[in-house]
Amino acid sequence: MDYYIRFVDLPVSIKGITILKKDFYNVYINAGLSSEEQQKAIKHELTHIKREDFYSDAAIEDIENL
Repeated sequence: MDYYIRFVDLPVSIKGITILKKDFYNVYINAGLSSEEQQKAIKHELTHIKREDFYSDAAIEDIENL
């Protein structure tokens, strides 16, 4: 499935978030992070896509702690 990475202003406490649309993912990365932190956030979000976490019934806390 395709994904699009977008750099946007997010609250300081949010490094990245991914939203599943019908046939693609929007990966939003905090534009205020350093380049290094942005790369870490991208890797984190892409891991969620790879593991298909969006189809899991697990609690978000459990998914984030894997």
